[in-house]
Amino acid sequence: MKLAIAWRGIAAASLTLFAASTLAQQAAEEPFWAKGRPKTDTAMKMAPVPAFPIPTAADQLPVAKIKLPPGFKAEVWASGILDARGLRQGDKGTVFVSSLFVAGKLYAVVDNGGKREVKTLAEKLFLPNGIEFHKGSLYLATPKDIVRYDNIEANLDKLPAPVMVYDKLPGDVPHGWKFIKIGPDGKLYVPVGAPCNICESDDRYTRIFRMNLDGSGVEVVAQGMRNTVGFDFHPKTGDLWFGDNQRDWLSEDLPEDELNHVAKMGEHFGFPYCHSGDFADPELGWGKSCADYKKPAVKLGAHMAPLGMRFYTGKMFPAKYQNAMFIARHGPWNRTQKYGADVVVAWPDGKGGAKIEPFLTGLVENNQYLGRPADVMVMKDGSLLVSDDHNGAIYRISYSGKK
Repeated sequence: MKLAIAWRGIAAASLTLFAASTLAQQAAEEPFWAKGRPKTDTAMKMAPVPAFPIPTAADQLPVAKIKLPPGFKAEVWASGILDARGLRQGDKGTVFVSSLFVAGKLYAVVDNGGKREVKTLAEKLFLPNGIEFHKGSLYLATPKDIVRYDNIEANLDKLPAPVMVYDKLPGDVPHGWKFIKIGPDGKLYVPVGAPCNICESDDRYTRIFRMNLDGSGVEVVAQGMRNTVGFDFHPKTGDLWFGDNQRDWLSEDLPEDELNHVAKMGEHFGFPYCHSGDFADPELGWGKSCADYKKPAVKLGAHMAPLGMRFYTGKMFPAKYQNAMFIARHGPWNRTQKYGADVVVAWPDGKGGAKIEPFLTGLVENNQYLGRPADVMVMKDGSLLVSDDHNGAIYRISYSGKK
């Protein structure tokens, strides 16, 4: 009897050690996006929504579901672009398209005898979300560095060797992918997001930096930014506006993502201590006051994931849209009820704030995403391109005034 009890004790201890080892292994394998996830049945079923492993066929794209204001029209501009994300247009009309987790590719869409052709310029890249075109060169940013391809439109069939611009980025995968842009001051603006869901970090993170085009003269433009994957400069004032994705797993409805306006260099926008400008983080906000940080210009919705954004400078759309911001909202993955997956318009109010209204909707049906806008770009004819990484496609939005 005593021997049996002893064996049961040894077995129980062994099981305890095994369970602890298994839990430790599971914790070690837990992906970065799951950090802080509540251990409830509902939350444990949530995970990022992946892009389809192959692009959606052109005739199956949800363009007919897209709703726009009267007088506007949506059509398929290009398809077959796996994980289509960032958009930039070259001087000769080439539209460059970046990708992220699913593809790891850099594309170019070119005119081939009146028909659009998609070229794969490079592949097996490390989260190549950030692209920018300037004076014949394409800049490409990964979480660890920024390179430049010179005279790229003359070398689409074989890319020239990349020129290293900057190789001192931290390189983290969590919020490490970039959205880059050259400002009206001629400097390259580069964000570095938080290497976590919610944490304190050193001064390499949670900032928007700017640098000279050769990588020198790095300085901080804004801080307290968790993760921006889209920003632009006001065409008249030159002020920087950026979207910011707030922390996950606090609740389904909080915090709300932000559109922010940088009025002066070095402003602090609250992360990780204050969210949405009005409440302190339950873990790191003790002893902090939201009054000490810059408030958002406008809130964009809980877990809405604002990505690419552009000020409208074209002539095709009605005058009310001139110098307004078009913002692609990817839509939440860690929320039971899906919403968003749209494009909204934001008008600065001249006082650092903004008002928003819907523009492109219709891509959520039966609590599922039909598509997910990732970036927007104003074309030379004034139309608006919208990338959809979910389907691997690009839509063109035009205005004729006809209903």
